[in-house]
Amino acid sequence: MDIELGKGKSARRTYGLDEIAMAPSIITVNPEDVDISVTIAGQKLKLPVIASAMDSVVSPKTAAMMSKLGGLGVLNLQGVWTRYEDAEAVLEQISKATPQEYVALMQKIYQEPVKKELVTQRIKEIKKLGGIAAVSSIPQMAKEMGPIASQAGADVFVLQSTVISTKHRSKSSAPLDLPRFCEEIKIPVILGNCATYEVALDLVATGIAALLVGIGPGAACTTRGVIGVGVPMATTIADCAAARDVYYKETKKYIPIIGDGGMLVSGDICKAIACGADAVMIGSPLAKAEEAPGRGYHWGMATPNTLLPRGARVKVGTIGKLEEILHGPAKFDDGSMNFSSALKTSLGTLGAQNIKEMQQVEVIIAPSILTEGKVFQKAQQLGMYK
Repeated sequence: MDIELGKGKSARRTYGLDEIAMAPSIITVNPEDVDISVTIAGQKLKLPVIASAMDSVVSPKTAAMMSKLGGLGVLNLQGVWTRYEDAEAVLEQISKATPQEYVALMQKIYQEPVKKELVTQRIKEIKKLGGIAAVSSIPQMAKEMGPIASQAGADVFVLQSTVISTKHRSKSSAPLDLPRFCEEIKIPVILGNCATYEVALDLVATGIAALLVGIGPGAACTTRGVIGVGVPMATTIADCAAARDVYYKETKKYIPIIGDGGMLVSGDICKAIACGADAVMIGSPLAKAEEAPGRGYHWGMATPNTLLPRGARVKVGTIGKLEEILHGPAKFDDGSMNFSSALKTSLGTLGAQNIKEMQQVEVIIAPSILTEGKVFQKAQQLGMYK
């Protein structure tokens, strides 16, 4: 139901993941018997978790590790790994910068041109390490990066920007022809990002293999603060999942929806899937891994924008190995580790045997879900209040 903001403007109430919960049914399932696997862009993932295409999260090494641990890692082709031969030295420099220095430093670092030979080299490094080579590019560089990535042996191409549309207007350049691009690149394309039903319904028909949904909810992203654009994730996922289902009903083509951003702990991942996501893309929870290239820091892809930076460098710390974050054993009680067991336990508690059944569970509006009965945790900064 629309809410009247004033005589000339009405608004729709939307919901974030912090405002909802799942209600258990009369059925429960043994967590050991549930199936949390999903197929995204032709890749069977044992865990529906994709590491964000951010320099603080994914290196060729961690991309391969994500594959071996059952998920997927996406390497940013506009990141430091394709700009610098010695990317580790650059990442070390970023991690040591003061808060006052980092914006100017990042803008300087990311002015170094992307090198085609490094794009090929990094993809081959991922493949040599036994990983699925998923790489990301902004639309402006897709025509150039797509063929290079495909020829180098990339398995998945992620075409990603803050907001993407098939109806882009520009007086200076022709927009990217998405259907043609998907057809010519010869490898599956994951597209993003969007946040509404209408745009999702338009994008799933372009020949893509999956759709990223979510604008501005990431831990390091400041898009919502800088340009005021975004839709809370629970509503975003539910709306875009509805578009996926309508398109499937009409065409029998199923385009998975990937909730991208705004998930800090395992419970958020569970709620995203309950809202309709087939998988999630996360950054800051994985930036906490010992192997993460950010060295305890995390920053958004739009941080180094030369004109309008839209990402902060946040300190996330280091809590354990990547394997522990994804599969345990958990060393903390706050949902920051052992995502696979948490997801299996959630499915079992809700009586869902797989991801598709999880998407059908009852979701309730629960604004007090994070505070109800938690006075001691809050006062002592324990558990959910660390």
